[in-house]
Amino acid sequence: MTQEERYQARLKRYTTALRNGKPDMVPIRPFVAEFVAKYAGVSIQAATHDYRVAFEACLRCAEDFDWDAVVPNMIYVWTGLVQAVGLKYYGIPGLDLPENVAFQYKEPPEEYAFMRPDEYDLLIANPTDYLLNIWLPRVSHFVRPPGESVAREHNLALLKGGMAMMEYFNALGSLVQELRTRCGTVAAISGMLKAPLDILADKLRGYYGLVSDLHARPEKVLAACEALMPHLFRIALDGADPTKNVPIAFWMHRGCVPFINPEHFRKIYWPTVKPIVEELWKRGHQVLFYAEGNWDYHLEAFRELPPGSIVYHVDKGDIFRVHRVLGNRFCLSGGLPNDLLALGTPEEVRAYCKKLIDGVARDGGYIMDAGAIIQDDAKIENVRAMTEFTREYGQY
Repeated sequence: MTQEERYQARLKRYTTALRNGKPDMVPIRPFVAEFVAKYAGVSIQAATHDYRVAFEACLRCAEDFDWDAVVPNMIYVWTGLVQAVGLKYYGIPGLDLPENVAFQYKEPPEEYAFMRPDEYDLLIANPTDYLLNIWLPRVSHFVRPPGESVAREHNLALLKGGMAMMEYFNALGSLVQELRTRCGTVAAISGMLKAPLDILADKLRGYYGLVSDLHARPEKVLAACEALMPHLFRIALDGADPTKNVPIAFWMHRGCVPFINPEHFRKIYWPTVKPIVEELWKRGHQVLFYAEGNWDYHLEAFRELPPGSIVYHVDKGDIFRVHRVLGNRFCLSGGLPNDLLALGTPEEVRAYCKKLIDGVARDGGYIMDAGAIIQDDAKIENVRAMTEFTREYGQY
């Protein structure tokens, strides 16, 4: 079988499952991040500092493991881009962290949040102006706000940052093609979506600031989320797969109970996410709900979406409950505990994979994966056990 023939077989298997159908066997699509560095024998620092090292590690894993699809590069923070712009909210291995600790997000204390509580009206009026003129200077060591003196390094930060982004994303396109031609492996996702409320929590007000605002000024939070909706929709659409085969990734962070209460989910979070997903589906694009943490409280809300419009990925939720509630409408993925990959034995991994396949996958519409992104704590022999057992047992 040629690599192109292998690619086409895997693509058919993967997309059949994505549409909640029954392919020839259970597809395997692990979201591998720092695990690829461990497998390739390089430090996390090396894979973060030089994206080419991370790319090659990703390719080696795709060559050596019989996976149908992977994310092209989950070690997505590149030191070159971070330093070009002087971003303050990333901790980099080998610089801010030990060399074999994955990059971290650094959230400032509430009183030093990148967006102040009295600035909602500015964000609501014009999100682009606010982010460029107020937010960006606060998250960069180099960029200065309008009215302040500008030195050579400030202008260079914008120039170098733009050049670095162009270099990285052009190289990422080449990696997608190399996964296909060298490994016969499908790029699992294309494009990105985040909830407006998560944008506020992750990059603007911080989690504590957002929680305060949800109680002190909920109408401003809602208006800000509504103002961000068209921008986030456009970002998702612009990065989507033009062939409409693979889904747009929706990274779900802190919008579930108990991070926010049920009322805030019903009145703010869901009304500013659901229309985006529905409009993307009208245009032929599925969305992969990467439900980090436990979103079981909200399963009935997700049932409101059109059948087939999403793929629901299970992390800490009860995948068997999820299957009972959503399995007749959407493809499911994940559910294999990451701590089992890190601390368990190959025999325990195989037993859990059997439990997943028997309980969730027998009618199709399931993709094997860990619950969360696979980092360097996962044992190589356990990832191999997951792969080999699924191939052997997951036949239809």
